[in-house]
Amino acid sequence: MTTIQNQTKRFNIRVYGILINDRNEVLVSDEWEYGMEFSKFPGGGLEFGEGTIEGLKREFQEECNCEIEVLKHFYTTDFFVESMFGTGQLISIYYLVKNSSALTIRIVKNAFDFLEKTEPAQCFRWIPLERLSSADMTFPVDKHVAEMLNQTKF
Repeated sequence: MTTIQNQTKRFNIRVYGILINDRNEVLVSDEWEYGMEFSKFPGGGLEFGEGTIEGLKREFQEECNCEIEVLKHFYTTDFFVESMFGTGQLISIYYLVKNSSALTIRIVKNAFDFLEKTEPAQCFRWIPLERLSSADMTFPVDKHVAEMLNQTKF
């Protein structure tokens, strides 16, 4: 707790989409940024003045170049996580989504199969839900959501 006491207390609010295709696979984003590789669900930081759904739609437009429909809320962080990028407490909100326009992103078979490893780099892959595990994700909340998805019937 000493690190929290020595910094300005802030919240880092992030929104993520769980996109499951008709083959029961979930979309995962592999990224190279901040000098590290990480795997996560598509999405990112909420901008000041945005609602969570508006922010998620913007993130999917920016990352995946597609429009999405938000189906329902899936999970909001219910345990303390300190933000890895910046200061403060991380709050992550996950929604089940479906794409309402075609995905025009680079889909790869292997993690971190970037065309060029220059920051920032990003590629996407589908992981069958029955094989998804917390080990497929980098960050604590994404790991928790992956485990929750394992226990959910779709």
